[in-house]
Amino acid sequence: MAETSDYLFVYGTLLDKNNEFGIYLSNNCAFFQKGRFKGILYDIGKYPGAIVDSGSTCFVYGSVFKIIHRVEVLKILDNYEGFGVDYEQPNEFIRELTEVEVDDNWLKCWVYLYNLPVKNLPVITNGDYFSYINI
Repeated sequence: MAETSDYLFVYGTLLDKNNEFGIYLSNNCAFFQKGRFKGILYDIGKYPGAIVDSGSTCFVYGSVFKIIHRVEVLKILDNYEGFGVDYEQPNEFIRELTEVEVDDNWLKCWVYLYNLPVKNLPVITNGDYFSYINI
């Protein structure tokens, strides 16, 4: 049986209270707690993109949500992120289960990760998108 989770880690525009999908997320998921994973956060332009890098000393910071109706919610968010066989390949973002640190524990969460080359993209060195855009 495929591995799954009812938790979603969010680090970008889905945390924006003015984004229609951010509103959808807050109406269909319950905030669990803040979290982070080892990785690198990039400035893609109008939004960030994160990659997992278990060997990194950097973290990507965000929030963990408990998904109320997993299949339905992930389908809507997959559409927002352009993830799936119906979208241009390779997908800009992929949804993967990722170990997220919450307090002193680890929790498997779905995370939308950037899936295209990052060579010339600016790094968000503090790993926090919203502090970066508010500078």
